[in-house]
Amino acid sequence: MKTTIAIGLGLIASAAQAQNGPADPAVNETFKFAKPAGQPDAVETSPDGKITVQVSTDNDGRAVYMIARNGKAIVAPSRLGMMFTDAPKIERGMKIEAVTHAKSDTSWTQPWGEWRTIRDNHREMRVRLMESSALHRRYDVVFRVQDDGVGFRYEFPEQQALPKANIAEELTEFNIAQNGTAWWKPAFLWNREEYLYNRTPITAVGTAATPITMKLDDGTHIAIHEAALVDYASMALMKTEGNSFKAVLTPGSGAPKVVKTGAWTTPWRTFLIAPDAGGLYMSHLMLNLNEPNKLGDVSWVKPGKFVGVWWKMIKGEWSWARGPRHGATTANVKTYIDFAAKYGIPGVLVEGWNIGWDGDWAGNGSAMQFATPAEDFDADALAKYARSKGVSLIGHHETGGAVSHYESQFDPAFKFAANHGEHVVKTGYVADAGQIERVNADGSVSREWHEGQWMVNHHLRVLEAAAKYKVSIDAHEPVKDTGLRRTYPNWLAREGSRGMEYNAWPGKNPPEHEANLAFTRMLEGPMDFTPGVLSLTGSDNSPIQSTIAKQLALYVVLYSPVQMAADTPENYAKYPQAFRFIADVPVDWEDSRVLNGEVGDYVTFARRDRKSRDWYVGSITDENARELTVTLDFLDPGKTYEAQVYKDGPGATYATDARHSIAFETRRVKKGDTLTLSLAPGGGQAIRLKAL
Repeated sequence: MKTTIAIGLGLIASAAQAQNGPADPAVNETFKFAKPAGQPDAVETSPDGKITVQVSTDNDGRAVYMIARNGKAIVAPSRLGMMFTDAPKIERGMKIEAVTHAKSDTSWTQPWGEWRTIRDNHREMRVRLMESSALHRRYDVVFRVQDDGVGFRYEFPEQQALPKANIAEELTEFNIAQNGTAWWKPAFLWNREEYLYNRTPITAVGTAATPITMKLDDGTHIAIHEAALVDYASMALMKTEGNSFKAVLTPGSGAPKVVKTGAWTTPWRTFLIAPDAGGLYMSHLMLNLNEPNKLGDVSWVKPGKFVGVWWKMIKGEWSWARGPRHGATTANVKTYIDFAAKYGIPGVLVEGWNIGWDGDWAGNGSAMQFATPAEDFDADALAKYARSKGVSLIGHHETGGAVSHYESQFDPAFKFAANHGEHVVKTGYVADAGQIERVNADGSVSREWHEGQWMVNHHLRVLEAAAKYKVSIDAHEPVKDTGLRRTYPNWLAREGSRGMEYNAWPGKNPPEHEANLAFTRMLEGPMDFTPGVLSLTGSDNSPIQSTIAKQLALYVVLYSPVQMAADTPENYAKYPQAFRFIADVPVDWEDSRVLNGEVGDYVTFARRDRKSRDWYVGSITDENARELTVTLDFLDPGKTYEAQVYKDGPGATYATDARHSIAFETRRVKKGDTLTLSLAPGGGQAIRLKAL
């Protein structure tokens, strides 16, 4: 077996040696390169020379790729290929016909985001592979290599031997070259992406949703995911043996998981590669692999915080359905508008405002009407009232899984939103995995998966329909994020993991959950986690496993351009000084830094406001108390800042009523000063660094 696949990393080691000095001799000894006769070299390195990629073929003519960092294997030889439902697979008997190289170093500006300016410095290798069989099918595998990672995808040209591709599965492999630890959540289970993360050896991973994050034995951190998921099925990873994985595509309602015609490409399969956990988050690989903005002028896309007629429904005190406990009444919404206006919060989310919520709507949303308010919700009067207070309503379109029914109402739904000043709409797809209702042209009904090809395309149809009316989208129960906010800047955020709502119910999020999210789910992009429950109680006054200071810190740690103040106005009135931070903290950033962190244990972020010179720091921990030291070397030189500190108070811990203990202090700081952050068990610290 070794002679079949150990064919590539000699060149990888040689390339790294040329850039970085002698490579580990054990690596060279283990991975001898034996290029098939007559085939061109297929090797590319990152701009800094540290990451190297090679493509070759094995003894059976299977295409394989390999990745190394500093001459040491990260991904051992891993096969490429494609399997079809109605044609022979493309795998064996391949020959490298041609290899071309390119490079680019540019920068581009995000209209909103964690960073204003993104640098795209990469090298590209395009490898043309041709079958030796009579079919002579061909494809390119294209690699983009940055200093912080690698992306590759298949590109199939239009060809007579493959006029239509009915894809059963990819044959893409991911053979991790070292042992290590993995943080992952299961794929293809009923509750979609909403599971806690497992921490296991790489060898113990099952079938995992991506991103999956790993810390290899030599300390290298990697995360495997995908970018630019368009007109294709989402990918999960299935462990095969040892440290080896294969791609598994999300099913559709038919036999092929993906159907393509003419020329077509896959999404990019991505590896973030960094020496530490923070380096994974700081990568721009995902965004750079997506196409530029397709919407033109997007000055109408407005990030912002919001409060909402929501938490009382989640806790069971109010209902979405009409009746005596209906939450979305004119009177209730006016209360939230007044609260938002008082504290300068620009948005108010209202759920349950429309017809369709009565009865069993979850997984059965065919009664939903997206332009018809309930009788006790005066949409016209509330829109006018909100406008008079400088506040906008945020609409809510819950499909209950009846997606074709929703699509049939796109135009009136988004016209209604625009006419009522709703610049953002939160969409929802509450249905078990594999139970999305699709109505076909002949009237028959099919069942789709949330991340299958049809639903991937549905979400883009939503964005395009909303953009006609200058409406942005915050999607819940969504397809996972793959960087498409660059191409469609009105895709502000999405859920796609266990958010705050789970703290209202039994089986709450444990203290480590958010420290896991920082280096797993947050590698995808913005998450609408809905933080800020300062009461720290769920249904039946059950305790949330967090301190108040941690709730504040989450506004900096878990990025979203539409951040919710999730608690109720009456609860915020009990904690006015802590609420001040929620009112102050921005949602749109000039720059972001990871100051420290370990996956699932702790993390500290610093972010600079896009509209001022102020910085904000958020630090959180798991169930363990920690003392962290951070250096303020990111501040402007020669400037003085007022550090407004919100920290865990005396005796604070997530495990007792002392979770409400919080302390406040201010001090003057400047560039180069150090701060000691004392974090309680399940705690955190939030700091505003106000430029003076």
